[in-house]
Formats: sequence, C-alpha cells, structure tokens
Amino acid sequence: MPSPRSLRRQNPITLVLAGILCIGFFIFFFSGGDGALSTSGTGTAANVLSPPSLPFRKSKSNEPAPAPPVVHYHMNKLTTSRTPIANKETVLILTPLTRFYQGYWDNLLKLSYPHEYISLGFIIPKTKEGNQAYAALQAQVTKTQSGPKAKRFASITILRQDTENPLQSQNEAERHKLENQKARRAAMAKARNSLLFTTMGPTTSWILWMDADIVETPASLIQDLAAYDVPIIAPNVFQRFYNNEKKAMDIRPYDYNNWVDSPTAQAMAAKMGKDEVLFEGYNEMATYRSLMVMMYDPSADPTTKVKLDGVGGATLLVKAEVHRDGAMFPAFPFYHLIETEGFAKMAARLNWASYGLPHYLVYHYNE
Repeated sequence: MPSPRSLRRQNPITLVLAGILCIGFFIFFFSGGDGALSTSGTGTAANVLSPPSLPFRKSKSNEPAPAPPVVHYHMNKLTTSRTPIANKETVLILTPLTRFYQGYWDNLLKLSYPHEYISLGFIIPKTKEGNQAYAALQAQVTKTQSGPKAKRFASITILRQDTENPLQSQNEAERHKLENQKARRAAMAKARNSLLFTTMGPTTSWILWMDADIVETPASLIQDLAAYDVPIIAPNVFQRFYNNEKKAMDIRPYDYNNWVDSPTAQAMAAKMGKDEVLFEGYNEMATYRSLMVMMYDPSADPTTKVKLDGVGGATLLVKAEVHRDGAMFPAFPFYHLIETEGFAKMAARLNWASYGLPHYLVYHYNE
C-alpha cells in the first residue's frame, strides 16, 4: 500500500528543525522561574512587581505574564557612606516638574556621579503647562537614553497625576505670594510624597531632591554632599541676575527655607491656632530666624556646615533610610510647619538631624 503523501514529503532536516524548535519552547517556558530578577538587554524588569529602580515594560506578545518573582533584599547591607561611588550606592533624583528648563537637564547630564547608579523620577500635573513640560522632558529623555552609554541614566520614571491646582499661574511672583503659600505648599507636599513613595526602591541609598528650576550646580554635587555622611544636607540656593547698579552679573539669595529657629518664631507658633502655618521670608511674618542664605561669605570655607531646623527642597540630599523611617512631607500643619520645613521637623522628631552648607552654592533659574 503506498505511503500517504504528507509522510513521503517529510525530510530529515525538517524533523531536526522541528525538534530544535520544541526544545527552545521548553527552555523558554520552564527555565529562569527561580531567578530573583531577570532583565532584558534594555535594562527593564521582567515583572510588573519588580522595584522601580528597574522599570517594568509590558511584553508585546500575547503570552501570559510570568509568575511574580520572590525577591530577597538584605537591607542591612545597603550602605550610605562618605564614599558612595566606591560602594556603588544608588541615587534617586526626584523632581516635581510643572515647567521644563533646558538648563536643568543640561546640569543633570554634567553630574560626574556615574549615571549607571542614578535613577530619575518626575511627577508632572495633567495641565496645559504640564503637558508642555512633559513633551519637552520626553524629548530630552529619548535623546539621552539613546545616546552615549556614559550619559544614560539607570532608569527614568515619569508620573502624570491629577492634583488640585491652587494657583492660576506658575510665574514666580504668583507662586511666592503669602496668601498662596499654605495651599501651594500643601499641594507640593502631596506631589513630593506621591513621587517618593512610588519611585523609591529597596536598593536606593540616597534621595536627591532637586527642583526643576535648579540650573547650575557643581558637577560633583552628589559626592560633595554625601561626603558629610549626615542624614539630611542642603547647599545654599542663590540666583544669578544682572545688577543694573553694578552693570554686571551678580548673585542674590533665593531659598529662604533653610534656617535655624529663633525664640521669636517659637513664641509666634505658641500663639497660633492648630491649622496655622509659619512661613519664612515675609515681612508680614517676621520670625527673626537665622537664614542660611544670609550666612553666605564668599571668602569662607565652602566645606563649613551648620545645623538647621528647617530645610528647603530646591536641592536637598537625604539618606533613603530617613524616608524609610517615616519622615515625609506633611501636607498639613505639623508644629506649624508644612512641606519641606515640616519634613525637617518630622525628621528631627525621629532623631534625624538636618544640616546646611552656607558657603556651597547652587543656582536657581532667574525668571
């Protein structure tokens, strides 16, 4: 009886290829399930539950997702030291962003800390201005992450979030009106907390808070601040401007939220209602605190540090364990303080001290 046509046409080579294909499928489906964390060549995590320091990217195939990994992290081995590069300590730079400044991004690229140990996190409101900032940021992210490897960051997370918008405008004059401060700072605190709690991973050693309008810092900023080995540390934030009287470029103080408390401020707080907040830098609310911006001396030792009771968030290096211990940005009056100044107070209540560098400058964009 003649053989069926399908069997007559089979070829030994076809059978070998079919066997190889079957073996490949078995390897694909049944290997690697016990790994702590598997990554693709593009540095993305294999599972949505992987830490944000290695972002998850959805598979384009229709295959079911692999089982969530069981990952063990030995947190006692996580270091925050004076020599972060030698210890390969990871830094998470967090930026609430409503406007995009090219100078901010250019400054990030100039940081000399190895970019392979730096992750970036942004939170951007879903507003017309936020959409413009997002588009500009995304363009720079795409350019950087497809450019030279030395300039690429370990990961970048961008959050879009609908939040209350207490201000009609984000221009500098409107932002800093006293009557806008409580609502503005409360909204900022919520944004910071959302960004922090969403992006900080179990391998994060340091958090560098940097506002989107910080456009100039020393390239060695991270190493310089980490070298003090303190829980919280802030450089002094100034602003470059054209001085019409001198007919030349000059600098002036900007961030008044880094301060040492005063008896006057403490007495004012004692008389306030529970929902009232003390704000710094306003004639209507003279606290007579010692402001770090007023301590600056260009001839002084730039390594000098002072202990602070309040901090700003324009540029602020925080050991990740401070946040893990529960110190966050209160969106409510906390000892009559709010947001970053409230954070310093909350950290102090948890026995974490804050420090500042009055003679070490970074620069804010001049609108």
